[in-house]
Amino acid sequence: MVPPKEQDTTPKVQERRRWSRQPQSDPSDIQTTRPVLDPLRFSTRDLAPEEQFSAWQAYMALLVDLKLPELARPSDGFPADHAAWNLEGMLVIQQQAPAHSYARTAEKLRASTLDHWCLTLTRSGQAWTEVNGRVAETGPGRIELRSLAHPFSGRITQSDNLIIYLPRELFRNSSALMDASNNEVLSDNLASVLVDYLKSVEMRLSSLTAEDLPRIVSTTRDIILACLSQTSARAQATDQQMNVALMERARQYIQRGLNSPDLTPDMLCRELGISRTRLYQLFEPNGGVLHYIQKRRLHTAHAVLSDQSNTQRIADIAESVGFMSLASFSRAFSNEFGYSPREARNVASPLFSTRTTADTGKSRSFNDWLKLLGS
Repeated sequence: MVPPKEQDTTPKVQERRRWSRQPQSDPSDIQTTRPVLDPLRFSTRDLAPEEQFSAWQAYMALLVDLKLPELARPSDGFPADHAAWNLEGMLVIQQQAPAHSYARTAEKLRASTLDHWCLTLTRSGQAWTEVNGRVAETGPGRIELRSLAHPFSGRITQSDNLIIYLPRELFRNSSALMDASNNEVLSDNLASVLVDYLKSVEMRLSSLTAEDLPRIVSTTRDIILACLSQTSARAQATDQQMNVALMERARQYIQRGLNSPDLTPDMLCRELGISRTRLYQLFEPNGGVLHYIQKRRLHTAHAVLSDQSNTQRIADIAESVGFMSLASFSRAFSNEFGYSPREARNVASPLFSTRTTADTGKSRSFNDWLKLLGS
């Protein structure tokens, strides 16, 4: 006889979801953000061969002076391509060019206040760049950091490069580390991470939205600093780093005091606790301290004028950056940018690439993007 089964008296526990079920979203309800980047493209390929190199020289003149290799002739042609993408806080350049030599001379530095950082990823070709007697060699897959605030010269074979321009202001809290790494070729594991990251950004340039841009800029900065921090020797205090720290204090003081007519070399000397000779030595690569102050005033005013939400009178903007005369401001502004303050206000800023030439009625310029980067 089979005994009866014992009755299971364990209370049944009803299964409950810890989180409420989320309703399925309708794909038609998802709002997509429109890509905003529109590149500037320049090529010499449509020109006659004998005109190609001079056209490339003119296009790059704000940055460097260029020469052909010793045995090359202009009639041989110089087929080169340049595409610039403006992420507002940094510029991304895709560039292919034949062999040439380049130099950013002391005279070139005095002609403009460009002091951006330049990060170059070499995809093909080789380059040799000299800064203060030290030569850095790059090749495929290698990445180099260089400052536009210091003279340099070099030569490059036929090449394909991805170039990133970043404003010095982006690294204001790490200026000593950055300047100690000028003309460095990055080669450790984190440098490989940076290379992969930049390639990934490049692949997505045409689909980036306005919300993406500041995050990409800050991430790029953070990875660069992580790469540089790997070498403890770079973080040691040196005379050069002390000079950089002093220069950074001067830059920040000038930026804060642009609206003051009392912003003079004597005031800067008192603020920094240095002699006039020392101050002039600091700003010599920038064409002098007064030259630098005026440039910063003009670029700050341009940024304000380009802000479509700003309704200040031009005279008030001029006064806010330290110009006591509207006439002198207009004259200096036109000399710097090639157009008047009123034209800058009436036309959307060339800094932003969210508008096409048809939208603005005025051609955008790679030189404008360089000059206004970080303003």
